Amino acid sequence: MRILITGGSRGIGAAAVELFTAKGHEVLFLYEKEHAAAQAVSQKTGAKAICCDVADGQAVQAAFEKIGSVDGLICNAGICQYGLMSQTTEEQWDRIFDVNVKGIYHCVNGAMPGFLQKQSGCVITVSSMWGQVGASCEVAYSATKGAVIALTKALAQELGPCGVRVNCVAPGVILTDMCGNVAQETLDQMAQDALVGRNGTPMDVAKAMEYLLEADFVTGQVLPVNGGYVI
Repeated sequence: MRILITGGSRGIGAAAVELFTAKGHEVLFLYEKEHAAAQAVSQKTGAKAICCDVADGQAVQAAFEKIGSVDGLICNAGICQYGLMSQTTEEQWDRIFDVNVKGIYHCVNGAMPGFLQKQSGCVITVSSMWGQVGASCEVAYSATKGAVIALTKALAQELGPCGVRVNCVAPGVILTDMCGNVAQETLDQMAQDALVGRNGTPMDVAKAMEYLLEADFVTGQVLPVNGGYVI
């Protein structure tokens, strides 16, 4: 399969690039600004790195003109925003929605001509357990991830008759750069609260993506990858 992964230079995206190239797929990935990290992932895996801000519709369209059609699209690019909603600026609010939600809109529309021509395709979005239950001091982030879930379910209904499946993974506490500002004590407590007794790794999520990529009879679903922290 020919697979495009957004946000592929680090974290969950980089793990997905590594897994899918190891499985023999042709992988391309988008990244915004982590040039050194993207180059390292590309050199390690052989995947093609393309610099592109998914929030920029023109940049995404230009990227797809170079990429062409794909069989699978993994919309992984995302940013977080910590702090009280009353202290979140309108600029911060708009930026997180532009990346986390509008970025999916841009990328799906970029992939759509190829999907419709082949009457097949697979889209995997990335939400969060906070998109399912909400999190204090992460209102903006939770709101975007809740929107991703609704988008996934609606898009699956819209594209099902065209042979395109749309599913979502909802990670829990995954040890990536996004956890960089979380105290170790808090991370340890969250690991204890998970039913499996640990926090997740990027590869845990990548393996869930692999299942959804291959699950021909699954669409419109949200697959929690949180170790039982939220059930």
